Amino acid sequence: MLELDVLLQPFCDEVFDTLPLAQQQTFARLLDQEDPDLFGWLMQHSRSEDAQLQAMIEIILQRVQP
Repeated sequence: MLELDVLLQPFCDEVFDTLPLAQQQTFARLLDQEDPDLFGWLMQHSRSEDAQLQAMIEIILQRVQP
């Protein structure tokens, strides 16, 4: 989904390598989720029931928003 690429690519390029290993692993797990779920979480229409995934979503949103 192009919308997800627009949000996630800058995060990957600018932030991913600076994350601790545990957060990198959580991010990798996040990418395994279904696109509609990811889109809903990133657009803040819904929240992940997984606390680690939700925390990663919040990190992404803090880093990619102007």
